[in-house]
Amino acid sequence: MKRAEDFLDLPYHFTMIPDHWEDGTPGWLIEVAELPGCMSQGASPDEAVERIRDAMLGWIDVALRDDEVIPLPYPEDGDSSVVSVPIPASLECTLGIEARQRGLSVDQLIVSLLSDAVASPAGTDR
Repeated sequence: MKRAEDFLDLPYHFTMIPDHWEDGTPGWLIEVAELPGCMSQGASPDEAVERIRDAMLGWIDVALRDDEVIPLPYPEDGDSSVVSVPIPASLECTLGIEARQRGLSVDQLIVSLLSDAVASPAGTDR
């Protein structure tokens, strides 16, 4: 997939919460779990959903232009496997801090980092 439009119909995960604009007007905030920082607002849930597609298009377009790896949708419950790897407490702490800074869970951060590493192994060009 090399066009932003190719990603729009993939089963990305969304979070929607009640929100408000700076003037206090009520609305809704919607975020794409797999695309850090990709969010939009709407006066209604339907409007927020309509607007998130434009936000996704812009987010993915910039990432493609910058030759970044576009995260694919997380697997649905039951589609993922569990891997148990012991890690030092200091690394666990660092991962927790980084995940919070990116607005992700530690699991999401680890999956993202591993995906990036597999897509572009050290010492190779993209």
